[in-house]
Amino acid sequence: MSSKTPAQVLETLRRLQSSNELSIIKLSEPISNSTPHDARQRISDASSTSLDGGPSPASLDADLIHYKELFAKLRFSYVEQVTKEKFIRAIVGDPPLIVTLQENLDLERENAEAKAQLKNLKLEVADMVADLEERGRELSKRYEKIQLETVRLGELPAKAVELENRIRELRDEHEPSEADPNLRLPLAKTLSLVSKRKAEQQELARELEALQSKVPRKRKEAERLQAELQPLEAKRQSSTTAAREARRRKEAALGGVADDLEQRARWWRASESMLRQVLDIET
Repeated sequence: MSSKTPAQVLETLRRLQSSNELSIIKLSEPISNSTPHDARQRISDASSTSLDGGPSPASLDADLIHYKELFAKLRFSYVEQVTKEKFIRAIVGDPPLIVTLQENLDLERENAEAKAQLKNLKLEVADMVADLEERGRELSKRYEKIQLETVRLGELPAKAVELENRIRELRDEHEPSEADPNLRLPLAKTLSLVSKRKAEQQELARELEALQSKVPRKRKEAERLQAELQPLEAKRQSSTTAAREARRRKEAALGGVADDLEQRARWWRASESMLRQVLDIET
């Protein structure tokens, strides 16, 4: 299937619209063309004027009402004229036409049957007219919908060109500054990468939830160790104070003269051993 450019699509739409344009005049052409030449010459001036001025649904309804009244008057005049003619011929004929009672009864019966048949035909015609009117309304709605969709379809090529230009501009703007190769992946690989990142995110969320569940226990353990550390800290401070006091006394006993290195080393080792025992520090 060959692809078409927006210009070709628009040209195709214009050609279809110009070839398939519907109007009341075009719809009435088959009916008007099928009438005989002498019948077309008997069209009333009002009908000819409405056709010349461009018929509309309202004008056609008015013409229909006008024709119904005209034909009703014409039928009444015709029946009246034929009846008078038959009556006069029956009177002045030689011999005159005499109608018996039985003939009148037979004629009335035939008229009743003809009237019943005519009534049935009128009902059938009324049903056909109602059906045709309903179909006409449905076709009119479908035609209006197609016209609206055709207008929208005619706007699509211009929008497509605009979107293509916008995509080209965005591609030109972002392509030189893209340092991440993942941003240039095709759709399938991008979806796969997104699924992988979602799985990693879910795994991290599970690990975070597990760690958060351990926080209360670790906090209680830290509080317990802090409580145990406070007495040890107090012992260390008291030991440090005692060592300083012992050093001060020793220096005072020596008269301010520095002891030799060996004595100082023994004293420091003893102090270190005592502190390790107090603080429970393993060597």
